[in-house]
Order: sequence, then structure tokens, then C-alpha cells
Amino acid sequence: MYRKILNAAFTRFHLEHAFIGPCDALVAVAIDVVWFKRDLRIRDHAPLLAAAASGRPILCLMLLEPLRIKQPDVDAIHLQWELDVAERLDRDLRRRGGALHVLYADAVEALSSLHDKHVVHTVHAHEETGVQWSYDRDKAVVSWCAENGVAFVEHPNNGVIRRLQDRDGWKDARDARIAAPLLEAPFGLQGIPCDEPWPTLADAGLEARVLQDRPEPGEVAALALANSFLEERGEPYRWAMSGPVSAALHASRLAPHLSVGSLSIRRVDAMAKARLDALRRQRAAGGSVDGWIRSISAFRSRLAWHDHFIQKLEMQTDLDLVAQNPLLDERLERRLDQERFVAWCEGRTGWPYFDACMRHLRATGWTSFRMRAMMMAAAAYTLDLPWRETGLHLARSFLDYEPGIHWSQIGMQTGTTGINSVRAYSVLKQGLDHDLEGHFIRTWVPELAKVPAPFIHEPWTMSETMQAEAGCTVGVDYPIPIVDEAEARQAGVAKVHAVRVQPDVKAVSAAVYTLHGSRAKARARASHRSAGSSAQPPRPAKESGPVQQTLF
Repeated sequence: MYRKILNAAFTRFHLEHAFIGPCDALVAVAIDVVWFKRDLRIRDHAPLLAAAASGRPILCLMLLEPLRIKQPDVDAIHLQWELDVAERLDRDLRRRGGALHVLYADAVEALSSLHDKHVVHTVHAHEETGVQWSYDRDKAVVSWCAENGVAFVEHPNNGVIRRLQDRDGWKDARDARIAAPLLEAPFGLQGIPCDEPWPTLADAGLEARVLQDRPEPGEVAALALANSFLEERGEPYRWAMSGPVSAALHASRLAPHLSVGSLSIRRVDAMAKARLDALRRQRAAGGSVDGWIRSISAFRSRLAWHDHFIQKLEMQTDLDLVAQNPLLDERLERRLDQERFVAWCEGRTGWPYFDACMRHLRATGWTSFRMRAMMMAAAAYTLDLPWRETGLHLARSFLDYEPGIHWSQIGMQTGTTGINSVRAYSVLKQGLDHDLEGHFIRTWVPELAKVPAPFIHEPWTMSETMQAEAGCTVGVDYPIPIVDEAEARQAGVAKVHAVRVQPDVKAVSAAVYTLHGSRAKARARASHRSAGSSAQPPRPAKESGPVQQTLF
């Protein structure tokens, strides 16, 4: 008890020098803690810079939190990815005099232990937008700091703005924050050494799951990936980002890095802007770079949508628990049919292209934006499955799971916001658009490896003789379609439209728009009026925007 009183006194009065007790022994020296969460980098890291400027010793901290591990949206692939990125972060910190301490403990428990050992003066951290448990965790940390005389300083991390009541003016605030000068990494850190072994997944009772084609972890690898996209791979981005094969080559593939903060969204935007400026100068000099300009412009637009969707979770912390329009969701009466749910999860629906996408996702932790939208559309409209259970499955499957984007998109893709266009993708059309000859299907659904191209998307239309020749009897070797996809999808769409026009449902949708809706069309109307036009466009009844979980 005496020690805790002393610790609080040290921090409260900013005693940063050694306290000498009756026995002339060194009791404590106040330190700063830099709490790394989903910001595992040294560049553009305001908490690290602020701690370095204090002149106090710095303890760099990352937590493997038991409370988080218990959450239903968390998978071993997320934790292993974070630990691997953290290993690279530790190397970067050690080159600058620091070291990363990784503890298997909940936040208050860890900080209390460190305070007893070192006397914590200030905890620096980035603002984090997560689901409800993380908000509650952060509130508990704030309370603990206040009770123990420890300063708690949170720094903005992206274009998400705290304590907004609505979206009016959000874009300007976001853009100003993103455009602010980048912060470079500090040198000469007074880091507290760490010789203790880090916890592992096994310590948390988890078994690692190896993903195919997983990106190289760490900030250096992320910078290299961004450069390769902006300078080499990105010209076909606009059209190539939809299909899983083309997107693997020509999309940025930065989403896993952004989800753990190996790069800041500000740095990626600055890199994209610099490249765009260079391209425009090249065009002015006569260069043929229009394709590049359109693609990089589209990419920067998606960076803005990235913050837009996370802002929704910032303003409504229970998006993983409650639909944005709960009345609409209730009246849709979607129920969890276990047979349909398992078939959807495992890629055994009998729709070849869909099954290939689900199996590919399971193996790699990634798929393209359009396929993610198709997965949720099939779950909601075609199979009439509830959004939360299907959303949780995908959350655990995506290596790049970002709660704000994910749960906002789940609402959009399942028709439970009331403000977004109903987009129910035809599985057959997506397959024909992105895998006409069936090469992707044959890779991921090997049961269909010998099915001829004219039948690869609808193998049940083959004769018995052709099925025998292909070594695939539909209903035995590969499932019969779980439902008639086109018919069920159309019925699902009709049901959503019938519910969302009900007056009380529309009233809730209007409130959803006030809180969450993009103001892009409202700004366009204002510009239209300021130009002196007599025609007044009607107020939009719905929000538009990208239709994906990963935007990149």
C-alpha cells in the first residue's frame, strides 16, 4: 500500500528524478509507457514521438489480451499476424534504443504491474476504434490512470473523429487531419530493455493456423508493397480489383497492414498523392498515363471511404451486436438454418464459383472486394441467414479484419441499414465475369477439376454420362445446389424492399442517415445551388459508396 501511495505521488507531482529513501536505495524513476495496439510501426507514430520528447525512459508495450481472445470475432490468424508484425517492430525499436515488451495480460492488470515495478508517469496511446469491449477496456484504463495519478494521453491515428454527433463537417475535418505533415521515427530512445520471452498462441490456449500466400509482415515490407502497387502493379486497379485472381496481382493488398497499423492511413495517402502529382506532371509533359491517374485517384477515394466506414463504429459502438436499423432487421425474420449456414461457411453450396471463393478465403485469409460482397449477399438474400452469425464467420476468416469497415459493410450488404442500395449479386454472373473458363473453380474445388468449361459453372446440367466422364457425380462428389440461387435471391430482394418501405421502418432509416450517412451528395447539392441552378435535386434517400469490406 505504501508503495502505491508513493507511486501516485511521484506521478502526480511529476517527480522524474530518483527518490532516495532512508536506506539510500533507489526507489523509482518515473517512466512513460507507449501502448501499441493496432499501430505496430515506428513512422507516423505520435505516441512514440511524444514519449521520446518527454526525456523519461520509455517502455514500449503490446498486450496479448485474454479478454480480447475470448471475443467471437477473433481468430488465431489475427493474433499470429500481430505477433509476427510485432517482431519486426521490436527490431526497428531496438535499432533506435528501444524494445517491445509483450505481455499476456488484460490492460489494467498489465499497467498496474508495470506501475508497481517502475512508476508510470504517462501512458501514450493512439485512439482505437473497435467494438464495444475495446471501448469498455479503454474506459477502464482511463479510470485506473486517474485513480493512480497517471496521465493518459490518446493521439489521433487516422481520419476518424472522436465525439461527433453527426456527419456534418466530417469530411473537411478528416481531410485536414490526413493532410497534416507526416511524423518521422525518433532516434535515441531511452528504452527499457526487455529480456523476457514473449507469450505465444499456445500460452493463450490457441493453435496457430498457417495461411497460404500470407503477406510479409512489418513496416518495411508494407512500404515495399505500397511502392510496388503505386509504381508497378496498380495501373489496372480500377477494373482488376473485383476478381480474386486479378485483384491478387493488381490491388494494393495493403489491408492486412492497415488493420494492424504497419502503415498509417496518412502515410499511404501521402504516398498515393505524391505518385498522383508526379503522374499529372508526366501527363502535362505529354505522357500517356491516364489509366494510372484514374486508378490512383480511385485508390485515394477508397482511402477516404476507409475512414468513413470506421467513423460509423466510432459513433455507434455496438454495430457488431445491433443492426443499424433494428426494426428492419427484426421484420426480415432471418433465422439461422444450420444446414445452410454450414454449407455457406465451408463452400459446399453447390454453386461452384461461390464455393471456390469461400474455400480460397479459408486457405488464404483474403479475397477481393466484390467476392466479399457476394458472400454476404448470398448469405442474406439467397439463404435468408442472419447477419451477425455470418458476419462473425467472415470476421474470423479475414486476415485484414477491421471492425469498423467490417460491421459497417455487413449492414450494407445484408440490407439492414435502410439507407444503402440493395445489392444482391448473382453468383453465376460473378463467376462468368471473373472466371469464365473455370480455372479458379478447378483450383479450389478439385471435385470439379475435369468438368468441361461449358458446364463448370452449372455442373448439374451435365448428363449422367458426362458426369461419369468428368469423375464427378453431382449429389455425390459435389453437392446439388442448396437452393435455386436466382429464384431464392429474387425472393430475398423482394422481401427487403417490402419491409424497408413501411413507414415506421423508413422513419428509423432517416435517423440512420442522419447519424451515419455520407454527406457527399448533400455537398454536391450545395455546390449545385451555389452555381445558381434553378433545378433543386431531391435529398438522397440512400447512401452510395464502395461495396466491400476491404477497400484495397
